[in-house]
Amino acid sequence: MQCIRCKGKGLCGLARCPITSRFRAQADVKPSASYQGSAPSVFVGSFGYPDIQGGPLMINDSDHPPDWLGRNLGIEDIVGIRARTIRGKSPLQRFTGNLQEIALSSRPLDVDVAFEKPVTFAITFDGTVAPVGFSGAVRNLDVIGSALVGRVVDRITSDVDIRATDACVELSKGGSDVYEITKLMTAGLLGKRRHFVPTRWAITAVDDTLSTALKKEIARFPTLDECRVFSGEIFGNRIVCILAPGDWRYEMIEIWGRRTLWAGDTEVIVEDREAMKKQGYSPISGAYYSARLAVCEYLKGIRHSARVIVLRHISSDYWAPLGTWVIREAARKAMESPPAFCESLDDAVAVASARIGFDYWQQHSTLIPEMRTQRTLFSF
Repeated sequence: MQCIRCKGKGLCGLARCPITSRFRAQADVKPSASYQGSAPSVFVGSFGYPDIQGGPLMINDSDHPPDWLGRNLGIEDIVGIRARTIRGKSPLQRFTGNLQEIALSSRPLDVDVAFEKPVTFAITFDGTVAPVGFSGAVRNLDVIGSALVGRVVDRITSDVDIRATDACVELSKGGSDVYEITKLMTAGLLGKRRHFVPTRWAITAVDDTLSTALKKEIARFPTLDECRVFSGEIFGNRIVCILAPGDWRYEMIEIWGRRTLWAGDTEVIVEDREAMKKQGYSPISGAYYSARLAVCEYLKGIRHSARVIVLRHISSDYWAPLGTWVIREAARKAMESPPAFCESLDDAVAVASARIGFDYWQQHSTLIPEMRTQRTLFSF
């Protein structure tokens, strides 16, 4: 199985990709050259940057992951929603005002769309963005109704002198969630030099921006007095998090089990780490920043700093790539669960190993040896 390299491109040699086939089976949309209905969001592609295309994301359902989880939808249900979703494509300058109105609105707007030809099933996977089943070139786009814009959103998006990073932080403080902020960034509504941003880039940029700002606050807090271990799981993504006394350090170890979505006959293990500043883009991709945001939100809430080890184990239950929102929400679920309090780092590592189901992840950690060495030095 070559899914870790293939990601739906057919490199496995099978006549039909098993992942794509399961999405197609959920799609009950008959290819049409028009659409009348809800457009809860916008989508901007990254191919050919800076000459990119985008358009409305059309589905008579929600495009908000917390809503899916709140409705107790399973992975099959969400696949059904995404398989029926239509992504409009056109040069962005053609429908700038319409797309920004859709992004600004706190409630989904209805649209009347005419495509150049009937939409086609053209799903692609990258692990960061939630997949979309259908796509079509937009010939005409009309937005029906007016956007309902929140006061804070209106103030921040109207301010052309505020930097995009500061705008993200202010929106978060004002009650906008990460999904709304990402939508606004995608639509080019934030910052001094405004332009559309590919959706997959905006997702990671918002996670990174918000968690970086939280790290600066966390650095001023006192350290934890004991180790804590948290765990939670969504759709076969198990997150186990160790918090240990100390100033901010963050390490993530991601383990794809055998015969899982992006792995073959052997496990795939990727790790990355940071101190106060992150050097370069993480090899774990968007999941690194999504999990980091969830942990930072918890530490800000308890007003303490800590050293952090996040383990992510992916089982075969996660058969469809739904985007990094799964990791963000799984990590939030873990951090909201009652922690196990441990007297020592070794106890915490043992608890984490029991919860993840194995202990050989430890050989991929550099933070554990570092903390053990520092503890030994401090004891003199």
